[in-house]
Amino acid sequence: MSIKTYAEINARLREGKAVVVTAEEVTTMVQEHGLAETARRVDVVTTGTFAPMCSSGVYLNFGHSAPRIKGHQITLNDVPAYGGLAAVDTYLGATALPANDPLNSNHPGEFRHGGGHVIHDLVAGKPVKLRVTGYGTDCYPRQEVETYITLDDLNEAVLFNPRNCYQNYNVAVNLGERTLYTYMGVLKPRLGNAHYSTSGQLSPLLKDPYFRTIGVGTRIFLGGGIGYVVWNGTQHCPSVREGPTEGSVFAAGGTLTVLGDLKQMSPDWLVGASILGYGATLVVGIGVPIPILDEEILRCAARSDAELYAPIVDYSVAYPQRRPEILGLVSYAELKSGTIKVNGRDVPTAPLSSYSKAREIAHLLKDWLLSGKFTLTEPVQLLPSPDAGLTGKALEIKGPKE
Repeated sequence: MSIKTYAEINARLREGKAVVVTAEEVTTMVQEHGLAETARRVDVVTTGTFAPMCSSGVYLNFGHSAPRIKGHQITLNDVPAYGGLAAVDTYLGATALPANDPLNSNHPGEFRHGGGHVIHDLVAGKPVKLRVTGYGTDCYPRQEVETYITLDDLNEAVLFNPRNCYQNYNVAVNLGERTLYTYMGVLKPRLGNAHYSTSGQLSPLLKDPYFRTIGVGTRIFLGGGIGYVVWNGTQHCPSVREGPTEGSVFAAGGTLTVLGDLKQMSPDWLVGASILGYGATLVVGIGVPIPILDEEILRCAARSDAELYAPIVDYSVAYPQRRPEILGLVSYAELKSGTIKVNGRDVPTAPLSSYSKAREIAHLLKDWLLSGKFTLTEPVQLLPSPDAGLTGKALEIKGPKE
């Protein structure tokens, strides 16, 4: 049963009377005061994550030259951007790499400079070399432009990320005999280590696993500025199952498509990164507010690391071959302890995401809400509910049609 509405919570925020706590803080409150009393008192719970999010990028409008040009091939600091949009519009993906990058020809490749690094440079106010070539038309006669631009020079610069904020990542291990270089980092052979990349009890989509409050139009903290959820992310296949202990859950692949004005953002919360042997990416900071509309929303938002589980997956065979088997489930409390048990062995753990940065985001968003800088938006459409299974459709390899 509903105990609050968006309008009531926003009114309390504007009046300075709202109670806003982070997802860490609310866990302790429920333990001390119980679910019903805490649901009555708390208006909003804030979450946060700061991790590599490869499916990210920016679309830009760099303005017309004189004479005008229609961009066909476009690079930014020698990193290729997409030239298949209108004349001076382009999209730069976080994982794009220069044509002269050796890639993995000398394995493992270092991938020192890619789209994520260019995005970071733009947000940091650094000049970026723009090169545009066109094929010439009557309305766009110029065929080449080379200049330097900064973020302030652009007409529009919009962060548009098709798949961010993964609900839950695998815990990656390596049962094989050689070192693996993956998007989950360097995995040592014979269960030498285990990597994970979710902030657990602060993770936005683990704290609203049924998407009761998150949907199209949800206002969020994005890259240090204000952004919005504009659709479910690609590969959005959420599923929530009971975990191995009472009250615990194992949630999987919900994702978000997010958008925001790059000119509002900060290089502290959008950071270009290189993953050895894998590629370039962008580390993105995201915080999502969860309005406490009823006790059930709070029950999910208050789950602790000990009640949230992730699957352990072998990246030597099972993951690359798209096999469904897992080696077990492990709680975030166990992961954060530094060691987990896999196949009877003690395996050291390490995160790719930053829990301290996630905590900082949750507190920043809390401050924004309490100061009146930020209010809640009621989504115009909720995202698909967690009943779609654990994985998306597979690519079927077909021959040419007759």
